[in-house]
Amino acid sequence: MKTPLIRVRLSRLPLDTAARLGRFGHAQPCPGYEGLRGLDAGEWAGRTLDGVAAEDPAALHAWMTDPGYAPPGGESVDALIARVGAELAGLAAGTHRMAVEQAVVRAAVVYALELPAAAFWRLDVRPESVTTLTGRAGRWNLLVGQPEDADQTAQRFGPDPATRSGPSTSS
Repeated sequence: MKTPLIRVRLSRLPLDTAARLGRFGHAQPCPGYEGLRGLDAGEWAGRTLDGVAAEDPAALHAWMTDPGYAPPGGESVDALIARVGAELAGLAAGTHRMAVEQAVVRAAVVYALELPAAAFWRLDVRPESVTTLTGRAGRWNLLVGQPEDADQTAQRFGPDPATRSGPSTSS
């Protein structure tokens, strides 16, 4: 008998004004999934990366290179990965859809694939994208290569030559 499947669809929130300005977020909640709230940036919340770098470059460097370092009053990448992992591990079988911050998607992928915490900084997550994880019996998989919407593909690349109507160009 197969163990029940868990499917998690993490939708990355669109960039808000603060994010567009390069500001640290305020740990956006994820209703129904407390462990998937955004990264707690502590005293850096609302500040720009450049502003923190100008005031305390050593602290910013430590945060971006040491997963165990936490911003003043905030949480470390290690703590975020542990929190997100605990939430994923506690999910009931079925499909779960949630809108989350970029840091939560990164942490979920690092946890699910058992990557080193330093990999957190090597993952880019586009705004308004979907990342899907599937799990069974404590083992997670990352679904990659999801097909694009056919209308979006046609707008970008033109219609599929196999479905194009009109005169044949072969002789």
